[in-house]
Amino acid sequence: MALPDWAPGRRRSVEEEAKHREIMKVFTGLLLALFVAMLSGTIVGNALPVIIADLGGTQLQYTWIVTAALLASTASTPIFGKLADLFDKKKLLLLAIGLFSVGSLLAGSAQSANTLIAYRVIQGVGMGAQMALVQTTIATIISPRERGRYNGYMGAVMAVATVSGPLIGGVIVDTPWLGWRWCYWSAIPFSLVAIWVLHRRLHVPASTRRKPSIDYWGSALIVLSVTLLLLWLSFVDTSFAWVSWQSAAMVGGAVLGTVAFVLVELRAAEPVVPMWILTERTTALSIVASFAVGTVMFAAPVFLGQYFQIGRGYGPTESGLLMVPMMLGVFVSSTIAGRLVSSGGTWKRYVVGGIAIQAVGVMLMATIGVSTPLWVLGIYLALIGIGQGASMQNLVLAVQNTVALKDMGAASSAVAFFRSLGGAIGVQVLGAVLSAHISTLLVSRLAAAGIPADAMAGGGGNLDVAALPDEVESVVRSAYGDGMDLIFLIMGVLAVIALVAAVLMRGSTLRDTVDLEVKRAVEDVRSELSADDAGTGEDEGPARKAS
Repeated sequence: MALPDWAPGRRRSVEEEAKHREIMKVFTGLLLALFVAMLSGTIVGNALPVIIADLGGTQLQYTWIVTAALLASTASTPIFGKLADLFDKKKLLLLAIGLFSVGSLLAGSAQSANTLIAYRVIQGVGMGAQMALVQTTIATIISPRERGRYNGYMGAVMAVATVSGPLIGGVIVDTPWLGWRWCYWSAIPFSLVAIWVLHRRLHVPASTRRKPSIDYWGSALIVLSVTLLLLWLSFVDTSFAWVSWQSAAMVGGAVLGTVAFVLVELRAAEPVVPMWILTERTTALSIVASFAVGTVMFAAPVFLGQYFQIGRGYGPTESGLLMVPMMLGVFVSSTIAGRLVSSGGTWKRYVVGGIAIQAVGVMLMATIGVSTPLWVLGIYLALIGIGQGASMQNLVLAVQNTVALKDMGAASSAVAFFRSLGGAIGVQVLGAVLSAHISTLLVSRLAAAGIPADAMAGGGGNLDVAALPDEVESVVRSAYGDGMDLIFLIMGVLAVIALVAAVLMRGSTLRDTVDLEVKRAVEDVRSELSADDAGTGEDEGPARKAS
């Protein structure tokens, strides 16, 4: 029996090699689009202190520059995932890349922090659409068993973009003839190349679905619910109290919006998020794990930028270089895990092992302070990267293996949605926790140093630390250096929850067909043949052969 294309040691035929080359040509455009989309979310990590100082922003605006894009991406992901099941995937993908390019152009032209936040929303919609459509397109043209290897490439690109973003952003900011605006403008040339490659090379099988029925109410309610929740998390305990009419209105609105969303989805002809997807064991647990993994994936680079620059006094480029161990861990583990998944045909051990390693790394990061040796930090970050690379894309693959092709977009985007939601909520909540924790540390340390609290000129809301008096700057840096332990402790708790969810997931063998329905049909035929063979008995064998 001939070995399948994904088996180790198996040489491809001429036809298979030609098919692989054609897939890789398309993959180049898909990965390029995915890379710039993911990069846009993290490239500002080390640039944010410079951006905020230049635009005169605050700690609240600091986190919202990141959260605005994540929120828009979170809301648009399931919507475009469902649209991919209904309309031409290629046209939708080209539209998403174009929208992302426009948002990048506008973001680089922003003249104030609030304007930048608004433009990041446009960029975020394009980012979420690209991530959903790229994964759905890949699932449409490659079977889950083969997809393990290609997912290794995709996971490596996504993870490297996430982790290398701060380094690239730091280099751009530190280059005099570029400046922070090129953190956004630099994505445009790559997006144009991706559009050109996909326009020429991408051929997606035509959809056989019935006449499209767009779930407008579901789309609106999911955006409303997530927006209200994140707005409440941003302003509670600063603009209004935890127990106030504003809190009641926002939290109550988010809860009612969520309930209404579920009711609408149960009745919709083509729901944005089919409720049966959330009741399937593998998908539901994968969503829980993805939420926690997303928090670590998006939040870690953001707060590490503050830790290295404000807490340790390094420049943007140096901060990016200090995150390289995490980037290398992600790249290596994602590539190796992808190939092992394809060769073995199973995914669970890599998901569980990856999340376990990530949890250990994050928990170790909860012990850091302003004087932690850099080589120790490098080991901790490498562990986080190794775990993230092994688990991130395999969580998506596990879900894709359980659904039919007609629901691939909705299922894939559901996982991506909750991963982005975890990132958006995580950055915002952890930002609020960090702000409160830093304020507490500053009050006590300023008092211990005999420095009046009003020397902070606003209580530390302005993040332009270099503008502070030397003695105050020293206290602020020590507070940021020692205050990150609480942030990583919270991430560690989430990582443990993700590990429990991964352990409880039901393992499965990856199918060899693109569509689940095809696999079921083949299995039904095999079952019938086996039953016939068992029913004929040994004596009937020759007669049956003769017939």
